[in-house]
Parts: sequence; structure tokens; C-alpha cells
Amino acid sequence: MMAKLDLHTKKIQVGIVGGAGYTGGELIRLLINHPKVDIRFVHSKSNAGNPVYNVHNDLLGETDLVFAEYLDQDIDVLFLCVGHGDAMKFLAENSIASHIKIIDLSQDFRLNSNNIVSGRAFVYGLPELNKEAISNAQNIANPGCFATAIQLGLLPLAKAGILEEVYTTGITGSTGAGQSLNNTSHFSWRANNISAYKTLQHQHLKEIGESLYQVSDNNLNTKDLIYFTPWRGDFTRGIYTSSVTNCKLSLDEVIKLYHSFYADAAFTHVSDTMIDLKQVVNTNKCLIHIEKQGDKIAIHTAIDNLLKGASGQAVQNMNILFGLDEVLGLRLKANYF
Repeated sequence: MMAKLDLHTKKIQVGIVGGAGYTGGELIRLLINHPKVDIRFVHSKSNAGNPVYNVHNDLLGETDLVFAEYLDQDIDVLFLCVGHGDAMKFLAENSIASHIKIIDLSQDFRLNSNNIVSGRAFVYGLPELNKEAISNAQNIANPGCFATAIQLGLLPLAKAGILEEVYTTGITGSTGAGQSLNNTSHFSWRANNISAYKTLQHQHLKEIGESLYQVSDNNLNTKDLIYFTPWRGDFTRGIYTSSVTNCKLSLDEVIKLYHSFYADAAFTHVSDTMIDLKQVVNTNKCLIHIEKQGDKIAIHTAIDNLLKGASGQAVQNMNILFGLDEVLGLRLKANYF
């Protein structure tokens, strides 16, 4: 276990690689207001020398940070906000000092089969599942956005050993596709439109399966357990999922099971009433609501894909890594109106 910083006398020195995209921008917004953080640099070769607010226009008047071309090794933690496949390439091409903790927001190190690279072992960073392991880790693989929403809806059933075949639908905002423009993220295509994509083959299914297997004490057969249809929504941010499965327990028993599982969770809450997306947008929360008809239950979850599904969860993991209150810098109000 690495020694924790003395945060009574100093702040966490942070570096960000890939700060020009959506997740990088959201991370900057969180960290410039974090009471225990100094952002040492925001790296972007294509924007080197430009003020950060020239790319993230909403930060005008909030920060005078300028994009850096080179890496500064005098930091405590490095956030990788690069595209999928690029984090693996970055670590292969750059020598990062061993004392620097890494929090990666790509999918490159989430699975057990590829969570060790360049001598660094990555812990899967879902606090509701791995909080103790995160607190003792050196490197974190931040979970995917759909993966976060879906598995938070299913983990209590898997832990109880009663999770059966699941049929899940989920809708995500356009920011989930990243900042690069393509046909399905263009306004004229996305507006007033909904479509399915990657039906039954979404890349997040593997990490969901590994988490469910882990929490079930390795007693759950996750092969062909979840049938997932993701949808593209005509809004910018947020994820809403609905998972249907068999369950013999009464609704009261199921709700009690969920309240018990998330009793110590800082951001995951079980709602007695139907949830909606506006309750979580601009927050690090996951809200869960459960319905039951006969022997079928429907588990609804809602998160902000850029916060609990990405940058907010990354900051939550940073807080845990350095022994801080995990909610520090993340007390955010929903944009409900």
C-alpha cells in the first residue's frame, strides 16, 4: 500500500492528458473547484499554447490554464482522457514515473485480461463494488458509462445469487459518442430522432459480466446473461436504462435488498418513486427505481454519462485513492429546470 499524501499541508498535483474532449473538459470543470487539487497541466498537442477556455468556452473567466505540449512528471496523479486504444499507446510511448498514480477513462484496462501494462496493474474503479481495492490501488480503470448504469442496477441481485437472464434497454445522449463529428452525432440527424446501435454486442457487456461474476463470489454464469439494446437519444447528456428479469421475491424484499447493498454508497440511491433523467444530469448520482409485475421486475437506473459515467466517477476514485471524503468536489445540483 502506497503512503497517502499529507493533504493538510499540500494539495494533489494533477496532470490531464487529452483535455480537449468532452470528458477532459468536464474533468477540468470539476478539478478547478476542488479544494484539494492543483491542476499542474492539461496536455493537448493539437491545442498547445492555447488557453483552455478557447476550447471549453464555458471556462472563460473560470481559469487561465493554457494547454501544454509536454508532460510534467512533478505530479501525484495523471488522468488519461484519450480515446479507446490510445491510453495503451500513450503508456507504451511515454515513460511515467512510478510514483504517479494513473486514472484512465478509456476502456483499455477495464478487463481482467488486459489490466496490466508496462508493469502497472489497474483496478476496476466502480466504488460501489471495489472501494477498498481502489483505496489501496496505484492505477484505476474508470468504468464505462453504460456499464456503470447497468451494473449498478444489477449488482444487488447478483450478490444475492438470484440474478437470472436480463433484457436491458438503455438510451444515451449525444455526448456519449465523443466530440468528433460523425453522421449519428450531427444535429440534423440526432434531433427528433432515436435509433438502436450495437444491439446485443455493446463493448461494455464484458466489464458488466466481470463485475457481476465478482460480486457473486464467482458463482454466476455470465455468458449470455444480459441481452442489451442501446439507443441513441435526441439530447446531449444522460443515460437511462431499464433491465427486466425474473424474480420470486416480493417487491418489498427486493427494495430492502437494494437499500442494504447501497447503504454506504455516497452517490447511488434507491428511489421509492419513478425516476427521470433530469434528476441526475449535472450530478455524480445514480438513481435506481424498481417495479414488479408478477414474477418480473424492472430495474430503472439513471446517471449523467459525463459525470457518474466518466469524469465525476474519476474524481470520486481520486478522492478514495488519496484518502479524502469521496464526495469532495462533487456536491453538484441537478439541472432540473
